[in-house]
Amino acid sequence: MSKQKVVVIGGGLAGTEAALRLLDEGFAVEMFEMRPKRLTGAHEGGGLAELVCSNSLKSTQPETASGLLKEELDLLGSRLLPLARECAVPSGSALAVDREQFSLAVERALCEHDDFILHKNEEVTSLEDGVPTIIATGPLTSPSFADYLAKLTGQDRLFFYDAIAPIVSFDSVDMDKAYFGGRYGKGGDDYLNLPMNKEEYEAFYDALVNAETVHLHNFEKRELFDGCMPIEIMAKRGSDTMRYGPMRPVGLKNPKTGESAYAVVQLRKENVAGDCYNLVGFQTNLTYGEQKRVFSMIPALHSAEFLRYGTMHRNTYVKSPELLTDRFRLKNFDTPVYIAGQISGVEGYVESMMSGLIAGDAMARELKGQSPLSLPRTTITGALTEYVSTCAGDFQPMNANFGLLPEMHTVHKKQRKQAYHDRAIQDLTKSITQQNYNA
Repeated sequence: MSKQKVVVIGGGLAGTEAALRLLDEGFAVEMFEMRPKRLTGAHEGGGLAELVCSNSLKSTQPETASGLLKEELDLLGSRLLPLARECAVPSGSALAVDREQFSLAVERALCEHDDFILHKNEEVTSLEDGVPTIIATGPLTSPSFADYLAKLTGQDRLFFYDAIAPIVSFDSVDMDKAYFGGRYGKGGDDYLNLPMNKEEYEAFYDALVNAETVHLHNFEKRELFDGCMPIEIMAKRGSDTMRYGPMRPVGLKNPKTGESAYAVVQLRKENVAGDCYNLVGFQTNLTYGEQKRVFSMIPALHSAEFLRYGTMHRNTYVKSPELLTDRFRLKNFDTPVYIAGQISGVEGYVESMMSGLIAGDAMARELKGQSPLSLPRTTITGALTEYVSTCAGDFQPMNANFGLLPEMHTVHKKQRKQAYHDRAIQDLTKSITQQNYNA
């Protein structure tokens, strides 16, 4: 007897997480990925689960929203998080991965299943009638499929604009003007710090705010998402904005001199070998020539070799509160169709994994005639899925954050984040245990 087929469109984090859950639940999965034949404005190849904006999956600390979300996904059986840990590069209290190794590991995990078929270089422009489908085409959905999706849902497309940071060769960094260390004494020597004095910073700031950017004449709107703000836009919000953001010098002292800097640029390993580093928080839309000129004004990067320049690209998402249930299913469709990943309105790598996991699990349960898994509102997962499906007013993509959770007024502010964590894990564990018992 042949297995029920589910189509997954898109081989990013959401699509691969959903596919692995469906395969584990006994379904056959046919995945379509248009790359590398048709690339996007940010992807460089055809690998599955390719990370583009950064190689960091953010904090693993339990008192952070990102750390809590990871623990929730572990409880829910995420397949991508363990693979990410296997491909981790040193990054202090964050989980960062070697992009190439991670992509290969994800593809291997999928191809180990006999019931998995991968169609690379095939762009999907419409859905197959009557076939259960998960749409996970990502924020860089092709124009033709975005047009189809707009017609399918009756909604206009929405856009926000995202940017990725440059990568430099480690060998080209002037180590006489740099040192290893982490802010606030955390993370050991995982970050490469490039200090600047006040005069150097002011010259850099002046060049940055006056630098030439890429003209966005092909974009219908010019909306910027704060979670991936181009550094030049951040700078234009005030001369000290960067010093309170990615260039904050707090907790950093040069071990060679014992001095604190006026501002510090931090670089993070891009791969296990440590031969290339990305500029943390330096997503940009400057022209390539201006990136070379302006970023070379950072003293330690005066002779930097740029292995990849930053770029800006259009991100697409749907009006999820009008279209999706809290399990990412398209409303009022007889055939099960789910939309997962950043196109659904979640923002971030781990958030995309979460949406793929929930969509894949919900699809499997629907096809088996089972009730969906209960997701407590006190968890980041439950709160974020509720936000995506019910947000009133001006809907914008959302990261994991404690502001989504029900307030705990009886807990002192200093202990509140840990209390959020403890409550979420307790409630989710209870929900999963109860669901398994009832099954």
